[in-house]
Amino acid sequence: MDPMEFLGNLILLIVGGNDTTRNSISGGVLMLNDNPSEYQKLKNDASLIPNMVSEIIRYQTPLMHMRRTATKDVMLGGQQIREGDKVVMWYVSGNRDSTKIDRPDDFIIDRPGARNHVSFGFGIHRCMGNRLAEMQLRLVWEEIVKRFEKVEITGPVVRLKSNFVRGIVEMPVVLHAK
Repeated sequence: MDPMEFLGNLILLIVGGNDTTRNSISGGVLMLNDNPSEYQKLKNDASLIPNMVSEIIRYQTPLMHMRRTATKDVMLGGQQIREGDKVVMWYVSGNRDSTKIDRPDDFIIDRPGARNHVSFGFGIHRCMGNRLAEMQLRLVWEEIVKRFEKVEITGPVVRLKSNFVRGIVEMPVVLHAK
């Protein structure tokens, strides 16, 4: 890689990884508070953390969509797409596709095939930091489970007003030590 391409990739990892990982951590705390039976599963069996991380990423879907420009004419699902057309992949919709995911609107930390989500994109446009994000989330949850009995939300959750980043800007919590 030439230096500018290397720098561009590095910046993409730092900026993209910050928003998505941070919002996935916050989203996971929110989902576990909203689903106490799932939190009990986690407390009973910390080996569920890697699968739970995938379920958090699927359910939270930190980036809601990505837009691309068609480079050639193509028919897709009976729809004509012309070269130059803007095409949007709504990850948040793909992650709720009931023809592919059983009970897609439920947060289930031991969901079979939880890693089969589209939050990181697919193919040549797949997020290059996906494994880093999964590792960061796994490590955070391993430490939370070791150190705290519960992460309790104590006030209103304020979501980011955005049609691109699915984030949380305020979420007061209390950490209950073990």
